[in-house]
Amino acid sequence: MLLILFRLLSMLPLSALQAIGRFGGRLVFAIPGRYRDRLIANARQAGFDDPAFFKEAAAQTGAMIMELPHVWLKPSQCLDKVVGDEEHILQAAHDAGRGILFLTPHLGSFEMSARHGARHQRLTVMFRPPRKAFLAPVMDMARNKSGVVAVPANLQGVKEFVKALKRNESVGMLPDQVPREGEGVWAPFFGREAFTVTLPGKLAKMTHAIVIVAACERLPRGQGWRMHYLRAPDVLPADAREQAVLFNEMMQTLINRFPTQYLWGYYRYKRPKDAPPAPDQDHFD
Repeated sequence: MLLILFRLLSMLPLSALQAIGRFGGRLVFAIPGRYRDRLIANARQAGFDDPAFFKEAAAQTGAMIMELPHVWLKPSQCLDKVVGDEEHILQAAHDAGRGILFLTPHLGSFEMSARHGARHQRLTVMFRPPRKAFLAPVMDMARNKSGVVAVPANLQGVKEFVKALKRNESVGMLPDQVPREGEGVWAPFFGREAFTVTLPGKLAKMTHAIVIVAACERLPRGQGWRMHYLRAPDVLPADAREQAVLFNEMMQTLINRFPTQYLWGYYRYKRPKDAPPAPDQDHFD
């Protein structure tokens, strides 16, 4: 039934789906609760304190959700609507003949970012199974299309990443997901310590992959999307925390280009079970 609903929704114009999503996002934000409080707190932490900003950020989250039927079921049509003036960064990485590690934060349309990255070669992405079992068939169908191959976020998935990078292919992951204990370090993110995944630095060191932070900006009125890229230095810091600091700073740079499209409602500053206390915990308790 869910797949049928997605197919029906995909028949609507992209502009209509995004408009519905923006309306729904504002409606959800208007309801007092944990999501609203977290969005406001995280946005303020990053220096955004305008009530109009909060509402637009919630609206953009709704647009991101409602555009999925088009992104998942009509990828070719969506890719035709992607523009950008930083393709030279990606082309240079491909010309180097090395694996590429795409780090895509919860910014804009990260599902479109994956499909755009898989245009010229297979892209292996890491995901966590949905909490709701009924979503699994739709997500499996959607994420294993258009040159995108999904692997689970576990040890087996890491092994698949290493194999793909050593074949000089591309892989992609969300670097601002809170990792499990033992898989991350505390590093500043918009002025507050956030438990940050260390896997990108390990993969880059192990496979000599090129690291690119990428994000896909949603354009207004269903016009499409614009790709943004930042390439990390080929020589990364040796220390895991310094690597995390670098990648967080790069993410902040992209987020500041179109900040209302970041998922400020995501629980970014969560402390995982058994993780050490954050260095600035007392300041925020």
